[in-house]
Amino acid sequence: MTLPSHPILTCAATGRLEAKRFGGDETKEWPAMQQAGRAVAAAVRKDFGEIGRFPANARVLVLAGKGNNGGDAMLAAEALLDGFPALRVELLFAFGQLELRLLAQRAYRLLAQAAGNRLQVVSAQAMAGAYDLCLDGVFGFQFRPPAGPEVAALLARVNQLPIRLRAAVDLPSAGLFQADFTYATGCVKTPLLTDAYAGRIRYLDLGFFSGAEKGPDRVLAPGILDPLAGLRPSHSDKRSQGHLLILGGSRSYPGAVLMNVLAALRSGAGLVTALVPESLAPAFAARAPEAMWVGWPETPEGGLALEGLHLLRARLPRATALEIGSGIGREPETLALVADIVKTVRIPVLLDADALQPEIVRAAKTPLVLTPHAGEYARIAGEAGLASFCRKSKATVILKGPITRVCNGAAVYHSFFGGPVLARGGSGDLLAGLTGGLLAQTPKEPLLAAARGAVWHGIAADLLARAYGQTAVQTTQLLDFLSTALRESGNEQ
Repeated sequence: MTLPSHPILTCAATGRLEAKRFGGDETKEWPAMQQAGRAVAAAVRKDFGEIGRFPANARVLVLAGKGNNGGDAMLAAEALLDGFPALRVELLFAFGQLELRLLAQRAYRLLAQAAGNRLQVVSAQAMAGAYDLCLDGVFGFQFRPPAGPEVAALLARVNQLPIRLRAAVDLPSAGLFQADFTYATGCVKTPLLTDAYAGRIRYLDLGFFSGAEKGPDRVLAPGILDPLAGLRPSHSDKRSQGHLLILGGSRSYPGAVLMNVLAALRSGAGLVTALVPESLAPAFAARAPEAMWVGWPETPEGGLALEGLHLLRARLPRATALEIGSGIGREPETLALVADIVKTVRIPVLLDADALQPEIVRAAKTPLVLTPHAGEYARIAGEAGLASFCRKSKATVILKGPITRVCNGAAVYHSFFGGPVLARGGSGDLLAGLTGGLLAQTPKEPLLAAARGAVWHGIAADLLARAYGQTAVQTTQLLDFLSTALRESGNEQ
């Protein structure tokens, strides 16, 4: 199946796309440039929320090159002026004002007219002090290295300035500008996937794609969540919304499975049954009474014992998906139990955490969704590429990281939502529970469930960081933003 997504293009393919779309006609390019500038400005204001309110008297540095990339940056600054009467813009022409191409000149005139005396054209030597924002528009996707020594020195100097948020338009200039965020306008270009200077990537959809375009690398669109935000069938009941079984936990790691359950309960699944070590069940039932809690016999060390298998088998006929792994630890008896389960069940299974063992993945006879981080992926896949591993294992994988990738062996889907606020214990447990609940609702479409889980989790994380910052938060606070993420997903870029 093809998910709501757009292709990620090489710079050469991007050039062909723009040539086909605009045909060199500047009357068509100008509205797109204005749209890009407004989109960058809006995205910057949202992302600035992770470090505080956008300052009413912000000091903004704009680096402009000769062409459309510089025009985008100047139009973004012009859009930021609206509503901020005390905002000041310092504009530096990397190649001089006389080198501006026609549309960049037009963007400059618009900025100058809007800013009046709030705009100052500066030289590299005049840059000094602290800035709230820097917009990098020196080079775009048509740049061919190397950058000249003067521009390289300029970008190196900018990298040393105290700047609260560094934003690259489309691509970090020459691979030298150190961005906190890169705003990919129109389409995501492949260099961003490996550019260490790109920071976090935001895809700004300008309507270049119909959604039918093919490509091995794709960016997931927030529209994948639209069906979840809509009305459910009027005759729904809990049995029609999926039944997720969760098997996890141990006395050594009790919290992980509880976070699974809390996230699954927010996923829209009609029923959630949790099978956990019997010593944990009473306290967990008090914490989340909406779930059905089943106490499982324990090993002497507090893990899941083989003798509890009958408890799962009795409930499998009424379940639509099974999630295993969070907090189970690595006791041999528990891992043997999991391997036995995946050999016999026929409903789709999500494996997380310590259930991600090579022998368990190989033993499975049912559709798998795997949710590894980089270390767990190396354990189960070795050095295999993501698409190759998915084809060989016939599994759907959510590979967690700064860019979360989802794959079932065909295209690789990239989710650019989320960020450092997720770099804390328990984030993966919430993702597993959320995705498990989605899988229970669409058991025949594991790729859809995995992609929705990654995007929903990421957008909620963005909202959490914008509300409270990246540092002084708890992982489970993300749950309170899942509802808002659905309602606002259509506006998230």
